[in-house]
Amino acid sequence: MSQLPDDLTRLAEHFGIALEFRDWKGRDLEISRESVIAVLHALGVDASTDDARAAALADVAERGWRRVLPPCTVVEHGSGVSIDVHVPAGTVVELSMVLESGERVDAQQIDNWEPDRWISGAMRGEATFWFGGELPLGYHQLVANSAEGRSEATLVVTPPHLGFPAAMRDARTWGYATQLYSVTSKKSWGVGDLVDLADLVAWSGAGQGAGHVLINPLHAAQPTAPMEPSPYLPASRRFINPLYIRPESIQEFAGLDRHTRSRVRRLRKSLHPVAGEARAIDRDGAWRVKREALRLVFEAGRRPAREIALEHFTRREGDALRDFATWCALSEELGDDWRQWPREYQRVDGPAVKDFAAENADSVSFHTWLQWVASLQVSAAQTVAEEVGMPVGILTDLAVGVSGSSAETWTMPDLFADGVTVGAPPDDYNQAGQDWGQPPWRPDKLEEVAYAPFREMVAAAMRRVGGVRIDHIIGLFRLWWVPEGLGPRHGTYVRNNHEALIGILALEAHRAQALVVGEDLGTVEPWVRQYLSRRGILGTSVLWFEHDDGRPLEAHRWREYCLASVTTHDLPPTLGYLAGDHVRLRDALGLLTEPLEEELEAARNEQSGWLTKLVDDGVLDAGHRDDPVEVMLALHRYLLLTPSRVLLASLGDAVGERRTQNQPGTINEYPNWRVPLGDATGRAVTLEDVFEAELPTRLAAVMNGLEDR
Repeated sequence: MSQLPDDLTRLAEHFGIALEFRDWKGRDLEISRESVIAVLHALGVDASTDDARAAALADVAERGWRRVLPPCTVVEHGSGVSIDVHVPAGTVVELSMVLESGERVDAQQIDNWEPDRWISGAMRGEATFWFGGELPLGYHQLVANSAEGRSEATLVVTPPHLGFPAAMRDARTWGYATQLYSVTSKKSWGVGDLVDLADLVAWSGAGQGAGHVLINPLHAAQPTAPMEPSPYLPASRRFINPLYIRPESIQEFAGLDRHTRSRVRRLRKSLHPVAGEARAIDRDGAWRVKREALRLVFEAGRRPAREIALEHFTRREGDALRDFATWCALSEELGDDWRQWPREYQRVDGPAVKDFAAENADSVSFHTWLQWVASLQVSAAQTVAEEVGMPVGILTDLAVGVSGSSAETWTMPDLFADGVTVGAPPDDYNQAGQDWGQPPWRPDKLEEVAYAPFREMVAAAMRRVGGVRIDHIIGLFRLWWVPEGLGPRHGTYVRNNHEALIGILALEAHRAQALVVGEDLGTVEPWVRQYLSRRGILGTSVLWFEHDDGRPLEAHRWREYCLASVTTHDLPPTLGYLAGDHVRLRDALGLLTEPLEEELEAARNEQSGWLTKLVDDGVLDAGHRDDPVEVMLALHRYLLLTPSRVLLASLGDAVGERRTQNQPGTINEYPNWRVPLGDATGRAVTLEDVFEAELPTRLAAVMNGLEDR
């Protein structure tokens, strides 16, 4: 039972702020008064005094009655919906709906015995209207005509169940997971790019029998150094990082004069490392050189048909693209943190920004063009997937949020909460908790704009790919908000409107015929996974985390609606995990709260249980228990025993890699997101090496159920 005062408790409950939570050890912990007040402040609510809380509660009680229509209503198809309308007491109101098709549907008024209320100096009444259950999927407009004039709001009808895209034909599929930037080839520019992705897709589908390739988020980063290495801390989730463009694959490259083409090729060659050298990924160096090459191609111009296509892309992306391109141009002039810019440039709609965009139209056009080129190269890679018969193709990734200095916080500042960031409470793997440094969207502000930014973001993520993985999909239900200065241990959960967010996600995926996978690892309320399954959205199961009372979870008890894998990018590849590299790394970085030997012993016991399980279930010969490669293959054989419909193998496992890409809880203490693909010795592995290696063939045989043991 919370010990907070009643008025503070009521405010917290109204805004979806948790007053207690169950931690990773099963203990129920109460949220402090300080944390609750700080989170309310981030939501624009002063709860610091008795009088302030009384005023806030009064405002909450009247807020819905002051507006004619609720700002956005989201329902499942077939359920029907009632709408409460608020108008001056005793006046007449009519309600109708304009469908996406333009057709008008009138509502039926039904009984409502709610008494009139005195609101802001006048009496207001409430009327209720009903729309039946046959409304089509889509985004429709409610229209109320009353004594106060015409009022409009959005009503979204979503599919009750998404399920698998038709191309899967209800069959199981498997694929590779990789961090694209880490997978370089002889023709890439120091960082894996979209042409490398197309080649990886061709090999995976045609040569390995895979049905998809899961990659890291392609989200845009800052256009200037130092570029944020984490693809999960982007500048924009709607637009693409042009670092992934291959300059030579742009159509206009072929039309460059001989001197300019040679100049571009010399730029690329300047980035190639010594053969076999596994240096950390240098995004800044790669982008500095690649940007120069891309500028040369841009300045060459385009033939008329291509110019028409670019203009169409620009119109389709609208103001969001213009604002993003302007932010990029400003960042190159003023630095990569807009919060440090002169005040007149800190508002996207300010006159100084408009003047800058006009005076620097060429730079803004260049960044617009980069987005067009990047989208074309993503599309080309997905076309390769279709041509080799992949049922899904590219599975891209959608990050939880953006950095505080991002283009999104600049273009939509009112949507983000001030003074808090998103993270995770302490858990078994990261016992100090996590602060990801990302400001969260305010649930109330997102509803007021009918979830338009979320809708546009997920629609963009699914454009010309086969599906999307939603990183930390639990964030669509609740997020762990960390007040500034308090640290992740003293955060609390804040609820989002999951019915609206999941519904819109399902609607956009239905329209794109895309597979949706939710990463639902960590501390999860049990009903959430059941809800995702009902809505036809896959969860995520990582073998090392699948256990029952300390024992490996029986294969038949795994979920059908999930993407199942042995490892993930926050753990070492399997050979590193078997060697205990993850434990030693966390100890070296000071992330353990228990002695190293105890943690290593716990890891050995966990692995011993799995080894016994693999032998007992007939997927590992007893004589191979001490052979890491054989154990890695056996772990993947175990995935085939489960009912899980989508399986995943790490490209790192396929080449014998041991190093992890990311160590949660660190920034620069470990080279997170900068580790190039390598083998068990740490030697760099190119895409050409992957194509010729033996181990990927063995792993693919396992995943396809075709090996001859």
